[in-house]
Amino acid sequence: MKRIEQLASLAFGGMFLLLSMLIAVETLLRKFFKVSLQGVDELSGYALAVGATLAFTIALFGRAHMRIDIFHERLPARLQGLLNWLSALFMTGLGLFMAWVCLNVVRETLDYGSTSQTPWATPLIYPQGVWLAGLSVFALVALGYGLRASWLLARGDLAALNREFNPKGVSEELKAELEDFAQRQQQANDGMTPALAGEGAK
Repeated sequence: MKRIEQLASLAFGGMFLLLSMLIAVETLLRKFFKVSLQGVDELSGYALAVGATLAFTIALFGRAHMRIDIFHERLPARLQGLLNWLSALFMTGLGLFMAWVCLNVVRETLDYGSTSQTPWATPLIYPQGVWLAGLSVFALVALGYGLRASWLLARGDLAALNREFNPKGVSEELKAELEDFAQRQQQANDGMTPALAGEGAK
């Protein structure tokens, strides 16, 4: 799961980094050469739609979807487990519903051969197909989480259910940030070690 989360994060970041570079080029061309690439705004819309589906999945992996938990941690463990199971179940329903709606949109696009109302006249099946793929991944991951939560509840393993599906508390978020910082610092130190070794040899 961690590997999939990292890959999705890289795809999300790379896509918006490329988009920001295109916007910068578009701005400079308009400013100094009075020329437009004719379509960067269209790509921005596609990137936002696809990026959102990646963000849904990344947030699900990291338990980052918003939940009002002001009373949650004060409840008995059994009630916490039930609420966590319901949360996973509703997220599964949301993911499947969104994928179903998107599939119907794609079917209509195929039936009518729709194109974008822009200078590029892009066949909408291509960006919508990527959008559908992203939502399908989110729906499958949400379904997996829902089945996992249901299995833990059926086994009566409330400790594992609450550990895996509780909303993140402040202490847990702080611990994750500190671990991430320590990992980045270790990677930076590892990268400096060969260079320092070379300097020592000289």
